[in-house]
Amino acid sequence: MQIRVHGEMMMTDIRQALFEKLYEVEAEYAVRYSLGATLFLNPTNGFGDRVRPRDHAGGELKKLNTRGPYRSAAEQYEP
Repeated sequence: MQIRVHGEMMMTDIRQALFEKLYEVEAEYAVRYSLGATLFLNPTNGFGDRVRPRDHAGGELKKLNTRGPYRSAAEQYEP
């Protein structure tokens, strides 16, 4: 399944659009689980010009990985 967000916009707007579309997929199509997801970003400077994010060492940032949302110690506690 592919979800596309069209047009140049602020990251907060993209985040909200994704949140709304994921809620729709869950509520209207009964999708409850996924084996991960991949998000491709096309960073710009707000004027339509592409930019290349850099890491702390100055190298081009091409990929970030995550194991999912932060889980608090309280969530993992089993009495």
